[in-house]
Amino acid sequence: MRAEGFDEARLGGDVAVPSSLTNDLFTKIEAQIRSGELAPGMRLPTQKEIALTENVSRTVVREAFARLTAQGLTVSRQGSGVYVADTAAYRAFQITKDELHELADVIKLLEMRLAVETEMAGLAASRRTTADIGRIQEALQDMVESRDDPIAAANADTSFHLAIARATQNEYFGRLVDFMGLRLVPPRNLYLRDQPEASHQAYAAKVHAEHDAIVDAIVRMDPQRARDAARHHMQESLTRHSTLSASARVKERSS
Repeated sequence: MRAEGFDEARLGGDVAVPSSLTNDLFTKIEAQIRSGELAPGMRLPTQKEIALTENVSRTVVREAFARLTAQGLTVSRQGSGVYVADTAAYRAFQITKDELHELADVIKLLEMRLAVETEMAGLAASRRTTADIGRIQEALQDMVESRDDPIAAANADTSFHLAIARATQNEYFGRLVDFMGLRLVPPRNLYLRDQPEASHQAYAAKVHAEHDAIVDAIVRMDPQRARDAARHHMQESLTRHSTLSASARVKERSS
């Protein structure tokens, strides 16, 4: 059973660990690794030593160490201790779902995708196979059939972009899109918050038309038109969310 505000509600009489303590310790050690104060290969103080110097329990330290290891920042060597990983400076790029609840963060993601999606579509148009076209069209059809279900539609949207990524025959595009997953698709309710059902339907139809233009260019193996269609799609999404953000700021100032 989890307790609100705690990392873990422990059984057997142990006290639950306040998440803020674990977060603070994790953030502090992470910053020391990032700055080079704790260099790759360096041994960290023991859990007991850190607990004493930071005035926290051993359980807090253990949880923070577990997170450091899970993030690839440290490695444990049995009988020796915990060391800064040799690859700590090259931790994988991440965008967590918690970062995409605000319009400003969604806009940043869309700006990044504008460049990636444009070139990805052009390469897909140059290199796609018949099997690739089948997967792209299947995902597009899934989006049409699930337009009344935001979650299913988002899943289909992600599959659509993943199919295009794989059609580039460049595995790095596929790995990037696969990693991003649902974070690739801005939540529809963020843009259409408090809007009537008709607005949702109109939005779905517009997005479908933009996707259809991308698919048509890829099918025809027209790289430039595919790039133009993908850029138009991403620019339209960026404009929609930027306009909404500007309106929200105006409303906030006038309230």
